[in-house]
Amino acid sequence: MKSLILTTSITALLFVSCSSDDDQPIVQNTVEAPATYKFMRGSESTVSFEGQTTRILMAGETANAFMDFDNATEASLLAMFNHQAGNMDFSDADLNASDKNLRSKTAASYDYFFTNTSESAAIKATFEDYIFAQINEVFPNIMVVATPGTPGQIADGSRTRYVNAKGLEYNQAFAKSLLGAVMADQMLNNYLSAAVLDEGNNRENNDNGITEENKTYTTMEHKWDEAYGYLYGTSANPETPNLTIGEDDKFLNEYVGRVNDDPDFSTIAAEIFDAFKMGRAAIVAKNYEVRDEQVAIIREKISEVIAVRGIYYLQAGKNKIVDGDRQGAFHALSEAYGFVYSLRFTRKSDNNTPLFSKTEVDALLDMLLNSSDNGFWDITPETLDAVSEAMAAKFEFTVAQAGSL
Repeated sequence: MKSLILTTSITALLFVSCSSDDDQPIVQNTVEAPATYKFMRGSESTVSFEGQTTRILMAGETANAFMDFDNATEASLLAMFNHQAGNMDFSDADLNASDKNLRSKTAASYDYFFTNTSESAAIKATFEDYIFAQINEVFPNIMVVATPGTPGQIADGSRTRYVNAKGLEYNQAFAKSLLGAVMADQMLNNYLSAAVLDEGNNRENNDNGITEENKTYTTMEHKWDEAYGYLYGTSANPETPNLTIGEDDKFLNEYVGRVNDDPDFSTIAAEIFDAFKMGRAAIVAKNYEVRDEQVAIIREKISEVIAVRGIYYLQAGKNKIVDGDRQGAFHALSEAYGFVYSLRFTRKSDNNTPLFSKTEVDALLDMLLNSSDNGFWDITPETLDAVSEAMAAKFEFTVAQAGSL
């Protein structure tokens, strides 16, 4: 883990009212964010998010293995998803040695799923169903040309894609849905949750600088860093991650970068990073009001990234269909399907309410795959516009803004 310094300047300002001799001094902690995500206690870094880096790398290998027609099996993919320490599931020895896995953090946030175990189990089963279907529907038809109702391969320019009977690429649905069910859910609804940040004696211990046993960080500091790690955990330089934003992994990092490339959203990467820095500095300053203001910003902007990119792919697919290249639309529509699924894990910035309920997300997914008998083979531009408009209606941007680059 690369060390991070606290260069933040945290100043206690004393303000004394002159309206009455009996007025008491009012002390306010103002928080100035550091230039980089660098925080120290003495000479040691207090930042740690190795577990998040591990799970991002596991997710990348697992998604790639969906396309390993020579070696992947249902058992091997399920083992990657539910890895047990010491098993040789990955190409990376460090991942094999890890006691982390993806399944345990899928739909596992405190705020959304602690008491909603039935939906959590159903979401986990969805990812396992993708694995089952890829192996049992797509793999046997690797040399079959896909047609409506028949899985197989399709040509997409110089690329060959592999789809199910309705045109969905399971590997894309798996990866883009995981972006929401693990990365966004753990960030927005778990580690940035007040119930997690302030659990037990966390606030008191943070106020008194009491660190975890044999660690340099307080529990609250560490929880915040774990949220940070789900976006920046594979960054070339986690202290200044926006230098390579979009290039470091194929999950939230990539799509924050992609959305930031759109002139309509060109400040979003900086807004997210600045909020993470300021929130971490606020924890050091023991200013929990400022901390919570940054949580609201992060929730708003990460949710926006998921919606913007989903609409982008819906519109890209629609344009392919309009141009007469229906099969060429399936890849973008498969990515869109995963982003729509990930809407379930987005969050209103100012309360515990999901931006999209399960019922709303299920309805949008149904429109995409079941509005016609053959899914993407028959879907209309009008349906894709209707899904796009329903998503944009929750935000302050238009379909035209999200669908352009």
